[in-house]
Amino acid sequence: MNQPEGAPAPVTETEVADEFAELDVDAPLVGIVMGSKSDLPTMEKAGAELEERGIRYEIRVMSAHRDPETVADYAKNAKMRGLRVIIAGAGLAAALPGVVAAHSDLPVIGVPLTSSTSVAGGLDALLAIAQMPPGVPVGCVGVDNARNAAVLAARIIG
Repeated sequence: MNQPEGAPAPVTETEVADEFAELDVDAPLVGIVMGSKSDLPTMEKAGAELEERGIRYEIRVMSAHRDPETVADYAKNAKMRGLRVIIAGAGLAAALPGVVAAHSDLPVIGVPLTSSTSVAGGLDALLAIAQMPPGVPVGCVGVDNARNAAVLAARIIG
């Protein structure tokens, strides 16, 4: 398409994205999500580690089983909102990290969590997070080790 003489060149989507990336905003860089409020005491350790490192974060409770649309919307919009990594804690079937990874191209770090009904001290959650199908990668830290997830997120962010 020919442009009229003196008209500004069209701006590409990539150029707009690059300009937004350069803006310094107070948006969180790490999202911390968990399937239940009962997971909060463990997952807050990730927040404490990020805070200690001066990395902005947000914490949300959302269930991959009870409210999958909320999880999908969160994951799909995370990058646009400025997140660079998502830490997802889940126990038992531990679907949350995989569902988040299925709806986002951001790095997802899974934290397998224990509960009173966990199998073999959280082995159920560990396997559910670590054994993701090809094309849906989820990093996995140790059982209940949200702090290590935050350390890994900080290293990813650089």
